[in-house]
Amino acid sequence: MNETVRLTFEGKPLEGRHGESLAAALVSAGIVGFRETRGGETRGMFCGMGVCQDCLLEVDGKPNQRACMTRLEGPITARREIYGRSLPEVASGEPPKLIDAVPEERPEILVVGAGPGGLSAAIAAQRLGAQVTVVDERAAPGGQYFKQMIVDGETVARPDGQHLEGARLVSAAREAGVEIRCAVDIWGAFSAHELVGAERGVVRRFNPQRLIVASGAYERGVPLPGWTLPGVMTTGAAQTLWRSYRRLAGKRILIAGNGPLNLQVASELNAGGAEIAAVVEIAPVSAKALLPDLVRMFAAAPALAFDGLKYRARLAKVPLIYGSVVSRIERGARGLVAHVSPLPASGAGETSFAVDAVCLGYGFEPANEILRALGCHHVFDPARGQFTTVLDENGRTSVLDVFAIGDCTGLGGARMALAQGAIAGSAAAADLGHVPDAVPKHVEKARRSLERHRRFQAALWRFYAAPRLSLELATPETIVCRCEEITLAQIEAALADGRPSIGDLKRATRVGMGPCQGRYCGPILSQFLARRQGRALDDDVRFAPRMPVKPVAIADIARRHMP
Repeated sequence: MNETVRLTFEGKPLEGRHGESLAAALVSAGIVGFRETRGGETRGMFCGMGVCQDCLLEVDGKPNQRACMTRLEGPITARREIYGRSLPEVASGEPPKLIDAVPEERPEILVVGAGPGGLSAAIAAQRLGAQVTVVDERAAPGGQYFKQMIVDGETVARPDGQHLEGARLVSAAREAGVEIRCAVDIWGAFSAHELVGAERGVVRRFNPQRLIVASGAYERGVPLPGWTLPGVMTTGAAQTLWRSYRRLAGKRILIAGNGPLNLQVASELNAGGAEIAAVVEIAPVSAKALLPDLVRMFAAAPALAFDGLKYRARLAKVPLIYGSVVSRIERGARGLVAHVSPLPASGAGETSFAVDAVCLGYGFEPANEILRALGCHHVFDPARGQFTTVLDENGRTSVLDVFAIGDCTGLGGARMALAQGAIAGSAAAADLGHVPDAVPKHVEKARRSLERHRRFQAALWRFYAAPRLSLELATPETIVCRCEEITLAQIEAALADGRPSIGDLKRATRVGMGPCQGRYCGPILSQFLARRQGRALDDDVRFAPRMPVKPVAIADIARRHMP
């Protein structure tokens, strides 16, 4: 049995389960509105992974706490974060200090990210004799792909292969001797040998001999009318609620976007008792027309291809609407109303769905903030529509002693990350003198696996080929920058006076200045600006990386100098 935790929200007594997130407990109680913005809007959980900052609450008197990252470990009192309300004085977890006063930890290899790639790299390096520390901001290792059950005392009644594989990977890392530390936010990357973070309010400073960045990715934002309403979240957020906490985002859910994750999550939530109103896929998927790509997927990775068929079979009674999008979302009598239109979204042939939650999943953006802060070279990949990290065959970046693997370098999926991790972890260990007599068999196997899954990914994304949306669904009144509530009309007005840089646009409108640091609006605005100005998409049309790259209490990084 799991332990019940008492909590109070806005004076209302509630109950949660020990170990689950505050966001999960509130959503399960039917509370989806968490904070109130400058413009008077109510916001709720959107990303579910600590990126968007929309689920901020005041918890036990501490302001700006992310509900999705706050675990229930004892009775708590929470209330909505309301813009303009005076903030209480909060004591730091430890006395503020100069960064030089923080003792250095000196692991041979530091891995940032405990997802498939990071754990694979750590296992490979540790088994060759290196001393490895893995840090991750989440409450449990496994990353987004291998999400593990976090609620204390809860068990998975019928764990699937993905869940079991993740559990085995975590166990293998621990058995190899890897130090895994969760709830560690790396917010400063000053060099390959100086990284600073916070671990449950305590400042940590790392000086590794080699750094492996495996920080993963987060879901892309596609601005459309109503995308900031409470109850609208990413597909990954809904999956985290279910996989990690066994909570449903709602009783009746609509899922829309692009790619196989939406089908998988729809299948999981449906099996968990949710009614899936529809799965809306922007790609005009046709199994007959795309048969060659199906064959290529089965040839490269038959298990993954069979998984896709399994998810589709489980949704036999669920409407799958191809070549369409959610064009706008409105408040309904008992929740939300999602309007679905064929592309182009002109209103013709529109269908409406009354639901409790709308889950949007339009692909991912690499979480490459640490790599960019370190100066690692990136190039824009038009095929993927994203900036990718330039790597050699062993995962080395352009910066000495820094390796990078997995989706933070450019999206390739968990299987590619596992293979890249084995290769990079072995190379990093070899750099430090942990050299086996011959090329390890696991490295040769990883290179073969990497090539197979590259073929699989190429065929998969030909199958799901679709227009890459940015601002096509937005109206002039649509909010583009979620944090600062900047609309498309405001951005257009700022661009009307010539050819401003993205920095000029930021200064004129405050777009990208919010707590998410432009993670959602930045990629969209870069592409929008490049198209408008007829220029190449390069670093000159991107927001510059700024530290801290993750939320951190000012008291943890600043100190008043006394005379």
